[in-house]
Amino acid sequence: MLISTIFTNKITVYAFVGPSGTGKSYRAQLVASENNIEYIIDDGLFIKDNEVIAGSSAKKAATKIETVKHALFQTPEEKKEIQSAIRKYKPESIMILGTSDNMVHKIAENLGLPAISKIIRIEDIATEEEMQTARRIRVTEGKHVIPVPTFEIKKDFSGYILDPLQIFKSKGLGKAPYVSEKSIIRPTFSYMGNFTISDSVFRQIIEYLAYKAQGIYKLAKMRITKYEEGPSIYIEVIVLYGYNLVETLTDFKEKCKKEIEKLTAMNIRDIEIVARGIEVEQ
Repeated sequence: MLISTIFTNKITVYAFVGPSGTGKSYRAQLVASENNIEYIIDDGLFIKDNEVIAGSSAKKAATKIETVKHALFQTPEEKKEIQSAIRKYKPESIMILGTSDNMVHKIAENLGLPAISKIIRIEDIATEEEMQTARRIRVTEGKHVIPVPTFEIKKDFSGYILDPLQIFKSKGLGKAPYVSEKSIIRPTFSYMGNFTISDSVFRQIIEYLAYKAQGIYKLAKMRITKYEEGPSIYIEVIVLYGYNLVETLTDFKEKCKKEIEKLTAMNIRDIEIVARGIEVEQ
């Protein structure tokens, strides 16, 4: 297949191909590392090592059809963002992930990349048993893997099931170990769906933290405003007399953000904490 490239620097393009749900994203960084490839294109994301350089995950799409379209970079806006990043970082090699030869060739063509020089197949990397296990998890639990750390995509997937997964593997005697963190998500189009958290849950968490916090007497008022990227939380508290006001509120704000994100898997857009009154201990 002849593909004309729009890039001035020489780029060697690889592909990692396998049916959906067989563990490609799970093994993507290991395969890239073994082939000295620094950059990966997977489900709409342009990734370097463990960092998202450009793009947004196709797994945010509402339907499987929209997911495929996004992964193929069919709109001018999607193409432009990835192409700009490729020009900026000038990669010597890129690995494209896809479910078929046709898909990876189409991605390369849409982005104006050179023809794919080598296709690596999941069957060459994983055993049949491993692929069956991956398929079972996909079908029964609706879970997908994104080959970047959770903090890289947490904002985009606020309100989704989102778990970190750390991989540590030896590459042989005398070689540096392979360590990477991936993220497990349950996309919108999963039949198990998204989830929502009521305001009362946030209030219960914050009330408990206020009860445990030094310098805070009680929670007086709380307001939740929900946005796509996560909730915005406004809190009014009664503080105890004798404590440093700025330090008390700053410490309480940090604890609220940390614990709410930990317990709910949601990204907190922002938290505002105001001292409404002062309580003098008897």
